[in-house]
Amino acid sequence: MKMLQEIAKIDEYVSRRLYSHRFSEKTDRWLRRYTRLGDGYVWGVIVLWILWSMGWKPLLGVLLQVFPSLVMSLALYWLVKLSVKRRRPFEVIAEFQARVPPLDKYSFPSGHTMNNLAIATTLLLSVPAAGLVMMALPLSWGFLRVYFGVHWLSDVVGGFLLGIVSFVLGHWIWVVGLSPLVSGYL
Repeated sequence: MKMLQEIAKIDEYVSRRLYSHRFSEKTDRWLRRYTRLGDGYVWGVIVLWILWSMGWKPLLGVLLQVFPSLVMSLALYWLVKLSVKRRRPFEVIAEFQARVPPLDKYSFPSGHTMNNLAIATTLLLSVPAAGLVMMALPLSWGFLRVYFGVHWLSDVVGGFLLGIVSFVLGHWIWVVGLSPLVSGYL
């Protein structure tokens, strides 16, 4: 329990520091738009890039590898989110407002970090040229959501760890279960 109290103190300190720092309105507007890419929009662009640069067959292989990780991530996400029910910073700290809209009610874990990282880690293995950039995106979206008052730092760290777990479980499902079934077709 003491460790959770220490984490809460660190979370509040980091949140207050980030929230109190403001960029120009123009920069903030751009950062809000950039953060919204973490709602899933960027993956459409990546799919089109893979299709254009590699063709439909490699794209299908990538999508089949991503699917189990994404399913694991979404399942873990909702299980943890609805079990923990952590309030968001703007609900706890009176002077905070949500500067970007939260996509759901609870704070832990950061789905922008978790779900996107599960996908990005799979891309790192499947399409190394896109993977490294894609690994940085979920973390930047998570930290920006701390800046905008809708997540705590530990939500982002938890989302990162659970995103990696989701990838590992999804990759295992792919290697053991799905890959042998479709290997003759790809």
